[in-house]
Amino acid sequence: MATACGPKLQSIRIGGRDIGDGHPPFVIAEVGINHNGDVNLAKQMVHAAKEAGAHCIKFQTHLTGKEMIHTQMTPGAISKEPLWDIIQRCELTAGEERAVKRLCDEVGILFLSTPFSREAADQLQELGIPAYKIGSGEITNLPLIEHVAKKGLPMIVSTGMTELDEIAETVNLIERYDVPLILLQCTSTYPTAYADVKLGAIQVLRERFGVPVGLSDHSVGIYTALGAVAKGACVLEKHFTTSRQLPGPDQGLSLEPHELKELVKGADAIYQALGSEKAILGKERPVLGFARASVVIKPVAAGDRFTDDNLWVKRPADGEIPAREYKKLLGRVAKVSMQPDHQIKWSEVA
Repeated sequence: MATACGPKLQSIRIGGRDIGDGHPPFVIAEVGINHNGDVNLAKQMVHAAKEAGAHCIKFQTHLTGKEMIHTQMTPGAISKEPLWDIIQRCELTAGEERAVKRLCDEVGILFLSTPFSREAADQLQELGIPAYKIGSGEITNLPLIEHVAKKGLPMIVSTGMTELDEIAETVNLIERYDVPLILLQCTSTYPTAYADVKLGAIQVLRERFGVPVGLSDHSVGIYTALGAVAKGACVLEKHFTTSRQLPGPDQGLSLEPHELKELVKGADAIYQALGSEKAILGKERPVLGFARASVVIKPVAAGDRFTDDNLWVKRPADGEIPAREYKKLLGRVAKVSMQPDHQIKWSEVA
């Protein structure tokens, strides 16, 4: 069985941002090919992703003839159009990709792209990208993995359609080149049923490979991505479009701008809520005063014995004897007479 303990990095730096343990989730708006080969639509998506608060927008770099042979194979239930035709139609030229990258730099959102060939990886290197994103389909493409790893840039690798031993083989290869690595739990069905997302695998991958782990999510909506934050996901990748009404195989499971904005907001809120210390907070103490109770008395005379009939607890908690010490008084004797609702003091108890 292949093994991998993974690099010992628990956070890595990409484009000036720390990603991993101790840092808020890194949200990737995955355009992929949703621009349908229209560079102007791609640019609109850059502006929309930035406005929604995404930290990164990701595309796919396709050079059709370099990544696949001419085939009439279709992508299953995703589309009846041949895969070759889809990919070729959705290519951006090197110049168009450069223009999109330049726009990302201008508006302040990180540009990433997934290469599907050696030539695409080289083209991205020439753009000056800060990291590579490897899709699930390429995780076992060891020649391409090695070609990318040799460039020495951080790698974010999705793990759809893989067994742990296959992931280990890829991690071992990347580790040989001392490349910072993030793995993404992923299920490669479109859309992914909630029961198939497997958020628990995030912790499995963290423990097995010792690297930061996130989620590349193809389920509908933002629920599972938000849940992933509570499971320790450091990256959230969701398909993104300006409108699900646009043509294309990935539009239907993509987030629209208002949903992406809510994902960014929700992920940050959940991250802030992840603390594990259980103690009374300083901010809780004013509430404690009126929310808890003190021990009080019904009318008693000096010498009366305290019983469940003449003793009880009522708010606020500013009395000397708190409600949790109620039973310590039972059977003891009043030193003095007391009026109804008097908050008993230990000095009044014999």
